[in-house]
Amino acid sequence: MDRECEYLKLVISAIAVSEVYRPKLGHGGKGYSQKEFQAFYAADPFYSWIGLNSPLMYAALKAAGGMTSVYRQVGIGCERLFRRLLRDHLGLTAEESTWSYTLPPDARGRTRRLTLDGRIPSSAIGDSERKAVVDDWLTRVGQELDIAPGSMEHKFGAVFEVRQGYKSKDSKRQNADISNAANAHAHDYLPVIAVFSMQMDGDLIKRYRENRILVLTGNLSDSDVSSTYAFCKKVIGYDLAAFFEQNAEALKKQIGEVLEALLSPQ
Repeated sequence: MDRECEYLKLVISAIAVSEVYRPKLGHGGKGYSQKEFQAFYAADPFYSWIGLNSPLMYAALKAAGGMTSVYRQVGIGCERLFRRLLRDHLGLTAEESTWSYTLPPDARGRTRRLTLDGRIPSSAIGDSERKAVVDDWLTRVGQELDIAPGSMEHKFGAVFEVRQGYKSKDSKRQNADISNAANAHAHDYLPVIAVFSMQMDGDLIKRYRENRILVLTGNLSDSDVSSTYAFCKKVIGYDLAAFFEQNAEALKKQIGEVLEALLSPQ
């Protein structure tokens, strides 16, 4: 029960951040209050002439940016929870459950290190029965992605990008995911995108699979090579769908409080 409470706190604490969102109006810092917004826009002759310094405009800006913040923070909560499940149920350390790689130097000689959201290195799993389950899943993922059996023999495990949903068809984001996947394969890891919702375009799933990326979505099927929840239950050994069902009221309450705060003009 204590562990379940900790899981819930990981998600709720991330979502709660959006409750204090304030629009930044294209600037940095902590954002503008309604009073600061009205003074800022009133000082702009054009915006003042046409009435954009209205409290309703502030409410609209806060709601629009706040919705983006909600999705972002839900995603952060999902990432934190997923990594915690890897540690708790596969016996991995914080270091073992994450993975990063360094990009080659750019024209100015600068390097950049990119970190993915999760990793399962098969050799680090101490429970022999659970390791056998993971190894069997890795073999089936290789078959699902049409990877040559000879290549699969050298794979160390899988690395994950975790999302709450994937509504965007932004080509820059897609190319970054495909680049991450290519680097994962180069380091002998299978790349996986684990989506907690079902919000992902079918064409995008198809493109990722063509690039040897396994995509798990939030469907409730029994397939651990297509469903995030089936994967968690069968491979990791934790019923994540049941966790969300059991804690739905607490999560809805937190989301409701955030939405009320964002939709208030104050």
